[in-house]
Amino acid sequence: MGGIMLLILKEFFLNISIIFFPIFIYPFLHRRTSKFVYTRTVCFLLFSFALVLSMSLPMQLQGAIFDFRSIPLAIGSLYGGIHVAFGLYAILLLYRFLQDNSNQLIYTIAILSSLLFVSLYIRRFMELSLYRKMLAAASLLFLIRVTVLILYEGMAYGAASLLDTKTVSTMLVIMLQSLVCALYVFVFERLRSILYIQQEVLNSEKIKIVSEIAASVAHEIRNPLTSVRGFIQLLGEDGLEEGKRKFYQKICLEELDRAQLIISDYLTLAKPETETNEPIDLNREIAYIRNILLSYANYQNVEIACSLTDEPLWITGDKFKFRQALINIGKNAIEAMNGEGVLRLGAAGDLSGRIVIRIADNGSGMSAEQITRLGTPYYSTKERGTGLGTMVSFSIIKNMAGQIQIQSKIGKGTEYTLTFPGIEGPQAPAAAAEEKPVMP
Repeated sequence: MGGIMLLILKEFFLNISIIFFPIFIYPFLHRRTSKFVYTRTVCFLLFSFALVLSMSLPMQLQGAIFDFRSIPLAIGSLYGGIHVAFGLYAILLLYRFLQDNSNQLIYTIAILSSLLFVSLYIRRFMELSLYRKMLAAASLLFLIRVTVLILYEGMAYGAASLLDTKTVSTMLVIMLQSLVCALYVFVFERLRSILYIQQEVLNSEKIKIVSEIAASVAHEIRNPLTSVRGFIQLLGEDGLEEGKRKFYQKICLEELDRAQLIISDYLTLAKPETETNEPIDLNREIAYIRNILLSYANYQNVEIACSLTDEPLWITGDKFKFRQALINIGKNAIEAMNGEGVLRLGAAGDLSGRIVIRIADNGSGMSAEQITRLGTPYYSTKERGTGLGTMVSFSIIKNMAGQIQIQSKIGKGTEYTLTFPGIEGPQAPAAAAEEKPVMP
């Protein structure tokens, strides 16, 4: 007796596993797209698989043979709609015909009669609350099974066959299947609710990212625009020398070009690789960056001290992105000094042939934890900062084969040490002219 019960339980849980298979696949596939044809096709295929497999592995209880085909039939019809319902009914009848079961015509009439209940339930099922859906699914399965039982048994074996002990066992199975069907809807709806919440969280995160990127783009674009505004004011001064006028005009145009490049950088934020590699004269670039930061530093009452060596310093990379990275670091350093201090810029070569750039301030400084998180997305030491500007700057430096070291103490200031591989600079035009042979 114990062995028989164990076998029944084994078959029962096997059938439960079969019919619950679509519940863990369909919501994830449904999330990929909202197209009608795709979702209905996936629903039909999954519940057809469960339907056929449950019919292939029937159970036997007190002489009555039954399976769980009604559960995928009812659930698939309710969630898939009338088109899926017709498809599942067709699969059921086709597979039963292939199994060569008896009384095929009678069973066809009996099972198709239950389509009337299915069509009535489908119309309003998706509008119901969770517990009403559970009740609707359980009652639909009960009606399908009872309708088929009464019509099939009555037409095949006569009305007297409905009063035997096998019918009592079948009714108990029908009630059990109705409870399983209600549980199926509960789990299915809970899973859909979890996936919906996850999607809402993902959408809110995307909106947050877009807003933060927009704020960071505005922050980065404001840097060159501030410089352009300052130099335009200088261009308006009376008695300005022609040489200075051309110099200011050149810087304005270069800063507008830099603003355009910054926009391009943020459009390709996920791919920060340098697009061009060219020799960069570091002495000239440091002097240029100092001039760019000068107007902003004066406005913040900050002094800029620039120290360069007489030796040529050359690295390779994208000149405009290199400017963007160092200007962003320099501007952050100026803001960290809260209206008073000295920003120190310097570059020199070391014994190993590498180029070392130092950017130091005597501002508020950072803790060890802040240094660790610096350069990560959306982390900033500033109250309204987004951190994206620093992240892009660090990405540019690293893609130029550069290394970044940060030393800082609270209240003492911060020093950035940027190390790049040095290269041999291009030959100067004057030197090239001297090497030309002298004409006799």
